[in-house]
Amino acid sequence: MAEVTLPPRDGFRLSQLLYDARYRSLTIQVVAAMLLMLSLAWLVDNTVQNLAALGKDFSFAFLWTTAGYDINQQIIPFSSQDTHARAALVGILNTLVVAFMGCILATVIGVLAGVLRLSKNFVVSGIMTFYVEAMRNTPLLIWILIVFAVMTEATPQPRDFREGGGASMILWDSVAISNRGVFVPKPVWGEGSGLVLAVFLLSLAAIFILRRVARKRQEQTGQQLPVVRLSLALFFLPTLLVFFVLGRPITLDYPALGGFNFVGGIQIRNSLIALWLALSLYTSAFIAEIVRSGILAVSRGQTEAAFALGMQPNRTMQLVILPQALRVIIPPLISQFLNLTKNSSLALAVGYMDVRSTLGGITINQTGREIEGILLLGTFYLIVSLIISSLMNYYNSGVKLKER
Repeated sequence: MAEVTLPPRDGFRLSQLLYDARYRSLTIQVVAAMLLMLSLAWLVDNTVQNLAALGKDFSFAFLWTTAGYDINQQIIPFSSQDTHARAALVGILNTLVVAFMGCILATVIGVLAGVLRLSKNFVVSGIMTFYVEAMRNTPLLIWILIVFAVMTEATPQPRDFREGGGASMILWDSVAISNRGVFVPKPVWGEGSGLVLAVFLLSLAAIFILRRVARKRQEQTGQQLPVVRLSLALFFLPTLLVFFVLGRPITLDYPALGGFNFVGGIQIRNSLIALWLALSLYTSAFIAEIVRSGILAVSRGQTEAAFALGMQPNRTMQLVILPQALRVIIPPLISQFLNLTKNSSLALAVGYMDVRSTLGGITINQTGREIEGILLLGTFYLIVSLIISSLMNYYNSGVKLKER
């Protein structure tokens, strides 16, 4: 039998990095990365030299000096004697709170508006069209100022809540809406409150598991579980049972009028409410168009097939249309969440102390550390944007079509 010998392979040569298609793209990427790093190094070195010529150094030691200013809206305790680092942390938390609440409310309003825009009722669809176009074609800053003006000018003063003043608290005299903010009850955590909170978190986890099990069962057998009723039962019953068994360890400190203002409870300033509502309403208009386009991207035959099987319109939208539309909705929805988070930097217009006002405003003005402050501010927004994108992309990978 004749033996077949393969020709010997040529060894690796440096010329292959340029002339061999297997290595050329990698070579270009490595060279581009090196040039970028060299450019950044030159910029940093040039900046440091210029600062030295002006008698400045590049340092973040200013973060540990006394801030010397107050922050009106605080998630964690803060005083003027704390450091700039803690002031920046308070601003970061304020930004995250308004961004988180804004994304939730904007999504709820946007989905409703997008679905109602497709209504066959001319009045309903017309109102939603006017809402979307009015919001999208007016600058966000104007809406923030309008909502803030309504909250401060159209609401009563604290003295009006006195007897005969014409104003009264709502929700069984537990919530007061005034031109100085909204005052709500404050929870007082007693002994055993941690167990109640743990049971509540476990209930939320049980609801999440229940919905996943119900969805898988429906996909496999077509049988539907009463998810809504079971979810409500899991949400309330275990927590209430533990709450009463432990003797009500969590109580409420209700706001009450004392002197010229309310005392007790939690004060939610009008600046936070105005920023939250304006961001949510403005972003929801864009989300509504995304939802509408996603629904229209689903073939009409899907709806007709569901109706032919006897499904109700609401169940058709929930089980047939929206799951398919999500594959079109989620990618542009990520951009709207990012825009809402970054647009929260307009909080300075109504006096809400977010990270732009603290770290990127007062701290820079007091310390003169413009480059360091802006660098930290940009890094914060970059990290938050990457986290939002990662979470939404993970969710998007779960709803996209699975190819064989």
